[in-house]
Amino acid sequence: MQRLEVWGDPISHSRSPQLHAAAYRALGLDWEYGRRQVNEASFDRELVTARRELRGLSLTMPLKESAWRAAGWRDARALRTGVANTLLLTGDEPSAFNTDIGGFIGALRENGVDAPERARIVGAGATAVSAVIALAEAGTRELEIFARRPQKAVTLVDLAADLGMSVSVHALTSNTSMSDVDATIATLPGGTRIDDVIAGALAQHGGALVDAVYAPWPTQLGEAWMALGRPAASGVQMLLHQALLQVRIFVTGQVAEPLESESVILDTMRSALVGD
Repeated sequence: MQRLEVWGDPISHSRSPQLHAAAYRALGLDWEYGRRQVNEASFDRELVTARRELRGLSLTMPLKESAWRAAGWRDARALRTGVANTLLLTGDEPSAFNTDIGGFIGALRENGVDAPERARIVGAGATAVSAVIALAEAGTRELEIFARRPQKAVTLVDLAADLGMSVSVHALTSNTSMSDVDATIATLPGGTRIDDVIAGALAQHGGALVDAVYAPWPTQLGEAWMALGRPAASGVQMLLHQALLQVRIFVTGQVAEPLESESVILDTMRSALVGD
């Protein structure tokens, strides 16, 4: 039997086991997918054992940079971001992938946003790096970044400019003037609170929302969007689409080629979340 796991700290909230178990059942594979609490200090030690026992790993916070460093090969998205949320352990050295970017793109499309010309990111942490690249790949040309500490957005500004986007940075303050955008990706940590006035303004001018957080849900921003009757997706949609890309990797070793009957597999994974 092939075994896989998701690692992180904390990890008990992870819904990846439901998603992956559903996918492998649909594929007719007798594979096992579990979860393990692993922190940065124990990652290297745990990986030694994992390489002997596991086919692959899904990584959540705070292990994405550790996973990137442990790899002998990295896909283009992992190279661009400097983080990896997927390790394939079947080769001589781990292969690293970043499927978070594809997760954001899939969630945007589910929210009816295929090509957001103008977009906004709320937050300037590590997850925002993947959000910048996802928006660039989706066709965004004008990007606004709203951050509690605007000075943290310097790397994001350079990245966005390198990807051909015009970019502006704003502080998350109640007196910030906003223009309308097609989509917003929120990358603030779960439980973060900002001024209610700014949350309402972000919703009023934010287009469709994709929030990286799914526990707890709704977030403050999710509530603001829903109060206005605007489309708001929790991190579950992002999780669903990035997990499908992980299934491709774990089954075939490749991320770009769809699986046979992939739409059926995606629906099965989605049903597993609804039934959970």
